[in-house]
Amino acid sequence: MPDVTKSKTDAAVDAIAPPAADAAPEAVKRESTGKPRSLWGDAWYDLRHRPMFWTAATMLFVLLVIAAFPGLFTSADPRAGDLTNNYLTKPELGHFFQADWFGYDIQGRSIYARVIHGTRASILVGVGVTLAITLIGGLLGLISGYFGGWIDSIISRVTDIFFGLPFLLGTMVVLNAFTERKVYVVIAALAFLGWTSICRVMRASVISAKQADYVTAARALGAGTSRMIFRHVLPNALAPTIVVATIALGGFISAEATLSYLGLGLADPTISWGIDISAGSEEIRNNLHVLIFPAGMLFLTVFAFIMLGDTVRDALDPKLR
Repeated sequence: MPDVTKSKTDAAVDAIAPPAADAAPEAVKRESTGKPRSLWGDAWYDLRHRPMFWTAATMLFVLLVIAAFPGLFTSADPRAGDLTNNYLTKPELGHFFQADWFGYDIQGRSIYARVIHGTRASILVGVGVTLAITLIGGLLGLISGYFGGWIDSIISRVTDIFFGLPFLLGTMVVLNAFTERKVYVVIAALAFLGWTSICRVMRASVISAKQADYVTAARALGAGTSRMIFRHVLPNALAPTIVVATIALGGFISAEATLSYLGLGLADPTISWGIDISAGSEEIRNNLHVLIFPAGMLFLTVFAFIMLGDTVRDALDPKLR
C-alpha cells in the first residue's frame, strides 16, 4: 500500500514552498493564462524583452556555430604556410570570406582561417572551465552552507587557502609542469584554482535560503535531507551562482589567451587566438593586421559573454526591477 502519510507530507511541503518561488512579490507577474510565474519563468519573461540579451545571444550563437563548423566559413588550411604570402601581404577587404580577407602572417598562413579555427579552442576552454568550477565550487558551497558546523569550517578554510593563491601565477606554475599542454590540460589547470568564487557565492546563497520560513516549515513536516536540498534549497540558491558563472566564462577565455600569449597555455599544433596575438605583437608597428584580427575576435567573444551575464543578473535579481 502506498505511504499515505508521506504523500500528504510531500503535498503540504510543496504547497508551502514551490520550487524557486521566493522572489519578491512585485516580481511575480502573471501569464496570459492567469497563472503566477516562478522566479525562472519571470526571469525568462524579463530576458526576452531586453534587446541587449538578444544581441548577446545572437553573437554567441554565431560564435558557437563557427566553433562547431569552421568549414562553413573557410576552406583554407589554418596550418598551411606559403612563404610567397608573407606578412607583407595586406588584407584584401573586398574578398569577403576568402583566405586573404584578413591577410597573412609571417609564415604565410591565412589569418582569417586561423581566427575562424581558433574559435573552437577558446570556446571549449571557457565553457569547460565554467562547467568544472560550477560543479566543484557549487557542490562544496552547497555542502558547506547547508550542513554548517565543522564541515563548513573545513571547506571554508580550504577555500581561503586556494583563494589566497594568485590565480594566473598559480595556473602558470601548474601548466609549467606539463610538457604537452592540450585543451583539457588548460581546462584542468584553470579549474584547479578558479572554483573559489563560485563556492563562496553558493555557500552564502544556501545559508540565506535555508533560513527561509518555507524551509523551516518543510523540515517540521518531515521532509528528508535530500528533498530539502534538491527540492527547496538548491533551486532558490542557484540564481546567483549562474550569474557569477556566466560572467566568469568570458574571463576564463581571456585567461586562456593570456596564458597562450605568454607561451604557457595552448601550444602548436592547437590554434589559439592567444598564440596569434603573441605572434602579432612582434609586428605591431609595421603590420597591425596580424594582431588586430585575433585580438578583435577575442574582444567580441569576451564582450558577448559579459553582456549576457549582465542581462541574466538583472533578470534574476528582483531588487534590480
